Amino acid sequence: MIKKAMILAAGFGKRISPLTLKTPKPLLEIGKETLLSNTIKFLESFGIKEVVINVHYLGEQIINYVNKNKFNLNIKTIEEKDKILDTGGGVLNAIHHFSEEAFLIINPDTIWNLRYLEELKLMEKLFFQNKKKFVLLLVNKKKSFDQSFKGDFNLSGNLVERKSSNNLDYIYTGLQIAEPDIFTEINEKVFSMNKMWDKLIKDNSLYAIESSIDFLHVSTLDIYKNLLKKVSDIK
Repeated sequence: MIKKAMILAAGFGKRISPLTLKTPKPLLEIGKETLLSNTIKFLESFGIKEVVINVHYLGEQIINYVNKNKFNLNIKTIEEKDKILDTGGGVLNAIHHFSEEAFLIINPDTIWNLRYLEELKLMEKLFFQNKKKFVLLLVNKKKSFDQSFKGDFNLSGNLVERKSSNNLDYIYTGLQIAEPDIFTEINEKVFSMNKMWDKLIKDNSLYAIESSIDFLHVSTLDIYKNLLKKVSDIK
């Protein structure tokens, strides 16, 4: 069973401006929760015991928020002080917290709910039974509340493909299981998670579970405002 997770919370949230000029995106409210608290409680519901959160932009607010709210998890925050390290670099910078244990990587921009727990269990089963390095949760872009997404991947069974930038039907939801040792193969400090995915796709070793849940993701200011009307209470 996976017991550790990393929440990516270092971004600038520029597409939500001006709301993020004074508030980091993970602390924006949706329903009765912030995006961050909703994510933490989702992880707790799955049985995660330890969480690492990377912060950069307005990071002190996130650190204070976590300390003030006293969540029922062991939470550590890591500041990327000098510059933001991007998604892959942020994980690599925190990799020592996971030793040799597989862990979750999650994006708080998605509005996670308890229905995702069954899909996460399927991800975990695929990961461990087949000894994978990465397993993603993808969703068909037709199920996205934000219809502007062009798509990130294609999916053949559980095998993730990206043969061209055209006709990509699946969106990355912001949830994946990762094996720590694969990050240590990268010599760069600042890099996108796409670098990892592209390498695995080339080796036919990137896998995914397809989500059946409507994809609610805070991507732009207009989408956020519309989601506030749609989501009155996160369960």
